Amino acid sequence: MRAVVDHSVQARLITVPSVTREVTVGLRYDRHDPFAVSLVFPSDVSLDGQEVVWVFSRELLEDGLRAAVGLGDVHIRPSGPERTVIELRAPEGVAVIEFDTTGLLRFLHGTYGVVPDGSEHLELDLDRGLTSLLG
Repeated sequence: MRAVVDHSVQARLITVPSVTREVTVGLRYDRHDPFAVSLVFPSDVSLDGQEVVWVFSRELLEDGLRAAVGLGDVHIRPSGPERTVIELRAPEGVAVIEFDTTGLLRFLHGTYGVVPDGSEHLELDLDRGLTSLLG
């Protein structure tokens, strides 16, 4: 059975009001970290020229497709019926990225084929995790 879902989507990075830049963003889900999804940004859009990865909960992504959610560094909200906005907040500033909702839904449904919603806890190997934590 597949353990990882990788999906690339086109997005709009909004740098200042009304100025956008098209960017290809990687979406990643790994059954070994069943509660999380990752957004992977290419090095050419980062301040230091390195690939940037943001990790947040799969549930936050799902909820953000329907309503505005987020309390910390990641906020997600619908922007009309066909678009979704993800805001990433860091000490350097805020990145606003607009996605086609269909691409995010396609990715999300692919993750459920790897680990069904509600069964994430069954993928955790607590013994291995405790052993690595405690040495």
